Amino acid sequence: MNNLGSMMQGLQQNMMRIKAEAEAAEVEGSAGGGLVTVVATGGQQVLSVRISPAAMDDREMLEDLIVAATNNALTKGKELMAQKLSALTGGLPLPPGLL
Repeated sequence: MNNLGSMMQGLQQNMMRIKAEAEAAEVEGSAGGGLVTVVATGGQQVLSVRISPAAMDDREMLEDLIVAATNNALTKGKELMAQKLSALTGGLPLPPGLL
């Protein structure tokens, strides 16, 4: 029984390490064929937004592209987190609230 506790503690430590690595990793999302690019972390923090001068002429389109690129980057961050944790658990789903 003690061995099981040690295994669980080791697994939790590995999950926390992988989660921290994924949260710090940078992902990039784009929209409009690269007219707008957003860089975010796996922890869902937007780091930068790059806008091509060609996108500046149409404000409404630019607003839509910023939203789309941001959502794309944040989705990639969530996917990165899920992928890294899935690799640790062998594809088994994690119980809610474990991390």
